[in-house]
Amino acid sequence: MSEKKKHTKTDEKAEERAEEKAEETTEAKAETGGSEPETQPEQKTEQKPESEKLLDEYKRLADDYKDKWYRTAAEFENFKKRNAETRRTAYEEGKADIIKKILFIGDNVERALSYEIDEKTKEGLSMLLRQYDEIMAGLGLEVINPVGEPFDPNFHEAVFSRDAKEGEQSGTVESVFLKGYKLGGKIIRYAQVVVIK
Repeated sequence: MSEKKKHTKTDEKAEERAEEKAEETTEAKAETGGSEPETQPEQKTEQKPESEKLLDEYKRLADDYKDKWYRTAAEFENFKKRNAETRRTAYEEGKADIIKKILFIGDNVERALSYEIDEKTKEGLSMLLRQYDEIMAGLGLEVINPVGEPFDPNFHEAVFSRDAKEGEQSGTVESVFLKGYKLGGKIIRYAQVVVIK
């Protein structure tokens, strides 16, 4: 019987020690805020906001780069349009300058035709003038030849004026001394005219 009591006492002491250890563990958990497995998710939650911050920063950078790309693309399109317009204007101005310089050729051929010359020469000059006129018309050149029209200072330059005779209307162009020309709606040479006053 004494052995039975010993076992029982030993068992009771072991149980008491186990209960004390369990209580100590519970108190330790309460002081530290829980067991270790519970603290690890807290560390993960601390890392999650940091990764979200990084993600937000990268999204902001991506939006910033996208906005800059759109702006650059728009600026480049505007540059192309401006450049095309500049080239077109430069071409038109260059063409007008060249045409102005060769207009005297047509004037001289017309003058030559007004003189008395042999028939073959006259025929050759007429062909040359016809070809000249076709080329100029192909370039978009319009002739201002206002004989019999009212004088308009926007298109005509009066180089001489004379008094009106009976039946003539005052302010009318009697004759053209030098034809005028327009290119693309813009006057490149005013018609030099004789006006009836």
